[in-house]
Amino acid sequence: MSAIAPERPATGEPRLVPMHSRDVPEIMAIETRAYATPWTPGNFVDSLAAGYLAFVLREPDSAELTGYFLAMKGAGEMHLLNITVAPEREGQGLARLMLDRLCAMCREQGCEQLWLEVRVGNARARRVYQRYGFAEVGLRKRYYPTASGPREDAVLMSLAVPA
Repeated sequence: MSAIAPERPATGEPRLVPMHSRDVPEIMAIETRAYATPWTPGNFVDSLAAGYLAFVLREPDSAELTGYFLAMKGAGEMHLLNITVAPEREGQGLARLMLDRLCAMCREQGCEQLWLEVRVGNARARRVYQRYGFAEVGLRKRYYPTASGPREDAVLMSLAVPA
Protein backbone atom coordinates (compact mmCIF):
# COMPACT_ATOMS: atom_id res chain seq x y z
CA MET A 1 0.00 0.00 0.00
CA SER A 2 1.46 3.34 -0.95
CA ALA A 3 0.80 6.45 1.08
CA ILE A 4 0.43 9.90 -0.38
CA ALA A 5 2.82 12.30 1.28
CA PRO A 6 1.04 15.21 2.95
CA GLU A 7 1.69 18.68 1.62
CA ARG A 8 4.03 20.90 3.54
CA PRO A 9 2.10 23.41 5.66
CA ALA A 10 1.58 26.75 3.94
CA THR A 11 2.49 28.64 7.10
CA GLY A 12 6.17 27.77 6.99
CA GLU A 13 8.95 25.28 7.10
CA PRO A 14 9.23 22.54 9.68
CA ARG A 15 11.22 23.74 12.68
CA LEU A 16 14.14 22.14 14.48
CA VAL A 17 13.90 22.27 18.24
CA PRO A 18 16.10 20.71 20.92
CA MET A 19 15.31 17.09 21.70
CA HIS A 20 14.07 16.25 25.20
CA SER A 21 13.54 12.94 26.94
CA ARG A 22 9.77 13.50 26.63
CA ASP A 23 10.25 13.21 22.82
CA VAL A 24 11.59 9.64 23.03
CA PRO A 25 8.21 7.86 22.63
CA GLU A 26 7.50 9.82 19.40
CA ILE A 27 11.07 9.23 18.22
CA MET A 28 10.76 5.49 18.87
CA ALA A 29 7.55 5.37 16.81
CA ILE A 30 9.61 6.62 13.85
CA GLU A 31 12.80 4.70 14.70
CA THR A 32 11.03 1.34 14.76
CA ARG A 33 9.32 2.01 11.41
CA ALA A 34 12.53 3.22 9.79
CA TYR A 35 15.00 0.51 10.84
CA ALA A 36 15.12 -3.27 11.17
CA THR A 37 17.56 -2.79 14.08
CA PRO A 38 16.49 0.49 15.70
CA TRP A 39 18.20 2.35 18.47
CA THR A 40 16.70 1.66 21.89
CA PRO A 41 15.01 4.32 24.03
CA GLY A 42 18.07 4.06 26.28
CA ASN A 43 20.37 5.03 23.39
CA PHE A 44 18.45 8.30 23.01
CA VAL A 45 18.26 8.98 26.76
CA ASP A 46 21.98 8.27 27.17
CA SER A 47 22.85 10.57 24.24
CA LEU A 48 20.83 13.37 25.82
CA ALA A 49 22.50 12.78 29.20
CA ALA A 50 25.93 12.91 27.49
CA GLY A 51 25.09 16.36 26.11
CA TYR A 52 25.21 15.43 22.42
CA LEU A 53 23.60 17.78 19.92
CA ALA A 54 20.07 16.42 19.63
CA PHE A 55 17.22 17.99 17.69
CA VAL A 56 13.77 17.01 16.50
CA LEU A 57 12.01 18.31 13.42
CA ARG A 58 8.41 19.38 13.99
CA GLU A 59 5.75 20.64 11.63
CA PRO A 60 4.81 24.27 12.33
CA ASP A 61 1.03 23.82 12.59
CA SER A 62 0.57 20.34 14.02
CA ALA A 63 3.85 19.98 15.95
CA GLU A 64 4.03 16.48 14.44
CA LEU A 65 7.53 15.02 14.85
CA THR A 66 8.82 14.14 11.37
CA GLY A 67 12.56 13.66 11.93
CA TYR A 68 15.50 13.97 14.27
CA PHE A 69 19.26 13.92 14.49
CA LEU A 70 21.96 13.43 17.10
CA ALA A 71 25.61 14.38 16.72
CA MET A 72 28.69 14.26 18.91
CA LYS A 73 31.27 17.02 18.90
CA GLY A 74 34.95 16.09 18.96
CA ALA A 75 38.19 18.00 18.56
CA GLY A 76 37.44 20.25 15.59
CA GLU A 77 34.94 17.82 14.10
CA MET A 78 31.39 16.54 14.45
CA HIS A 79 30.17 12.95 14.18
CA LEU A 80 26.58 12.42 13.03
CA LEU A 81 25.26 9.50 15.07
CA ASN A 82 21.68 9.25 13.84
CA ILE A 83 19.58 11.20 11.36
CA THR A 84 16.14 9.90 10.53
CA VAL A 85 13.10 11.11 8.62
CA ALA A 86 9.74 9.45 9.15
CA PRO A 87 9.44 6.90 6.32
CA GLU A 88 6.22 8.44 5.02
CA ARG A 89 7.95 11.84 4.76
CA GLU A 90 11.08 10.73 2.88
CA GLY A 91 11.85 12.53 -0.37
CA GLN A 92 10.54 15.92 0.82
CA GLY A 93 13.90 17.56 1.59
CA LEU A 94 13.68 17.07 5.35
CA ALA A 95 17.05 15.30 5.62
CA ARG A 96 18.65 18.18 3.68
CA LEU A 97 17.01 20.69 6.02
CA MET A 98 18.46 18.87 9.04
CA LEU A 99 21.91 18.51 7.41
CA ASP A 100 21.90 22.24 6.58
CA ARG A 101 21.24 23.07 10.23
CA LEU A 102 23.85 20.58 11.45
CA CYS A 103 26.46 22.12 9.14
CA ALA A 104 25.56 25.58 10.49
CA MET A 105 26.07 24.20 14.02
CA CYS A 106 29.43 22.78 12.94
CA ARG A 107 30.50 26.24 11.76
CA GLU A 108 29.21 27.88 14.96
CA GLN A 109 31.24 25.42 17.05
CA GLY A 110 34.41 25.53 14.95
CA CYS A 111 34.04 22.00 13.56
CA GLU A 112 35.64 21.76 10.14
CA GLN A 113 34.73 18.14 9.37
CA LEU A 114 31.49 16.17 9.63
CA TRP A 115 31.67 12.37 9.78
CA LEU A 116 29.09 9.60 9.60
CA GLU A 117 28.68 5.90 9.00
CA VAL A 118 25.98 4.45 6.78
CA ARG A 119 25.08 0.84 6.08
CA VAL A 120 26.65 -0.48 2.88
CA GLY A 121 23.20 -1.69 1.84
CA ASN A 122 21.44 1.65 2.45
CA ALA A 123 21.70 2.93 -1.13
CA ARG A 124 19.08 5.64 -0.64
CA ALA A 125 20.90 7.24 2.29
CA ARG A 126 24.26 6.95 0.54
CA ARG A 127 22.83 8.83 -2.46
CA VAL A 128 21.42 11.54 -0.17
CA TYR A 129 24.81 12.00 1.49
CA GLN A 130 26.72 11.95 -1.81
CA ARG A 131 24.38 14.57 -3.32
CA TYR A 132 24.93 16.67 -0.22
CA GLY A 133 28.70 16.53 -0.80
CA PHE A 134 29.90 13.76 1.50
CA ALA A 135 32.74 11.60 0.22
CA GLU A 136 33.09 7.89 0.93
CA VAL A 137 36.44 7.63 2.70
CA GLY A 138 36.53 4.21 4.30
CA LEU A 139 34.82 1.02 5.33
CA ARG A 140 34.10 -0.26 8.83
CA LYS A 141 33.81 -4.05 8.71
CA ARG A 142 30.91 -5.68 10.58
CA TYR A 143 29.89 -2.33 12.10
CA TYR A 144 26.09 -2.61 12.18
CA PRO A 145 24.01 -5.35 13.80
CA THR A 146 21.42 -7.03 11.62
CA ALA A 147 18.06 -8.53 12.50
CA SER A 148 19.48 -11.95 11.63
CA GLY A 149 22.78 -13.16 10.28
CA PRO A 150 26.19 -11.52 10.11
CA ARG A 151 26.80 -7.88 10.94
CA GLU A 152 26.75 -5.39 8.06
CA ASP A 153 29.67 -3.23 6.95
CA ALA A 154 29.44 0.56 7.17
CA VAL A 155 30.73 3.12 4.72
CA LEU A 156 32.58 5.93 6.49
CA MET A 157 31.73 9.29 4.93
CA SER A 158 33.15 12.75 5.47
CA LEU A 159 32.20 16.30 4.59
CA ALA A 160 34.44 19.35 4.86
CA VAL A 161 32.57 22.17 6.56
CA PRO A 162 34.42 25.39 5.75
CA ALA A 163 34.05 28.30 8.15
